[in-house]
Amino acid sequence: MTMLHDTRVTVWFEREVPYGVIWAGRHYRVTDTPTRLEDELAPLTHPLEFTGWRFQGTDDDDLARMFDVVLRDGQWSLARVYE
Repeated sequence: MTMLHDTRVTVWFEREVPYGVIWAGRHYRVTDTPTRLEDELAPLTHPLEFTGWRFQGTDDDDLARMFDVVLRDGQWSLARVYE
């Protein structure tokens, strides 16, 4: 797992659900069902004060990674990447 701080990413949405992300100059298409981080983590703690998603992305070389992205100050940031 790679932990990152304030790494900006571009996230594309269709019907308010992520379908692609650009990270480190590579395009990844979402290849699973994205999960809202609020839905996944909120039962464990108190209601969360951010918007975020977790999804698997696969690039053109079929390299798959798991991404956690969060909305901060109106821009999408990468919180974690699981390799």
